[in-house]
Amino acid sequence: MKASDVKKGNVVEHEGTVYQVRDIERSSPTARGGNVTFRFTMYSIPGGRKFDLSLRADDDLKEMDLVRREANFSYMDGEVFVFMDKEDYTQYLLSPELVGDNAGYIVEEVEGYYVQLIDDAPVGLQVPTSVTLTVVDTAPELKGASATKRTKPAKLNTGIEIQVPEYITNEEKVWVNTLTGEFAGRA
Repeated sequence: MKASDVKKGNVVEHEGTVYQVRDIERSSPTARGGNVTFRFTMYSIPGGRKFDLSLRADDDLKEMDLVRREANFSYMDGEVFVFMDKEDYTQYLLSPELVGDNAGYIVEEVEGYYVQLIDDAPVGLQVPTSVTLTVVDTAPELKGASATKRTKPAKLNTGIEIQVPEYITNEEKVWVNTLTGEFAGRA
């Protein structure tokens, strides 16, 4: 496909690496006869590494078919995350490298996980925008503390650590925003 036809969200291949296009800037030349250029901000699949690419309108990019399948987390097989397709019960084995930083947001019985596939091979995992996790270790609330909004570190059941308000205690369920990694409220 031509660079001028690429839209946000398209999955393309460039020099043997697969990328998802997140942003496009179009620049028109001021002089006559100049070429229109497109600047793409893309992230690699898997891995999520940022890559900037500038192309002329007539340059070609190979479009890839990225399939998203809704799946539920089943169990851990050693270090491998096993997800099961919600429709046809296909099992997808996702390595820790493929899951990356999303590992801290994977819990059983949560809806909204999507396994990303290219040619039936898993290449990425999309997690829900927020998940409910349990606080397993945090300092007790300070009695008589001022009314200011202070936070403290809390370790969650998946092993990640976030900042929570002082009033949160151990064994409490909290919402965590998976985009920012921040406390989003009590569950």
